[in-house]
Amino acid sequence: MQYHLVSSGPRPVAPFSHAVETDGWVFVTGQMPTDPAAPDAPLPDGVEAQTRRVVENLKIVLGGIGLGLEHVTMARIYLTQFERDYAALNALWPTFFEPGKLPARTTVGVTALAVGALVEIDLVARRP
Repeated sequence: MQYHLVSSGPRPVAPFSHAVETDGWVFVTGQMPTDPAAPDAPLPDGVEAQTRRVVENLKIVLGGIGLGLEHVTMARIYLTQFERDYAALNALWPTFFEPGKLPARTTVGVTALAVGALVEIDLVARRP
């Protein structure tokens, strides 16, 4: 197995690797809507802005190991305000991927996330 900690990636909020890779499968740790350049700055306002930041952070991690969103096979999304934010998330989500090539996805409502975030996303990707 390979354990990846991407130097340009977001500062981990707990002890973990950004991603772990085995047999071509890459498991990317859930990312928060923090700014890698200013990890202690306030989080973006609203689920749309936080989702964009989370996806940017996921792209940084994937890019740091030579992959991109096109390699994602599965996403798990966690929302603290599920009923309020689910429709907004669904409207935004397809914009991150090529039309017709959305990864499998699970979205779960949770009571809280690290750093007071509204959204966290983890991924499974496959190296070509």
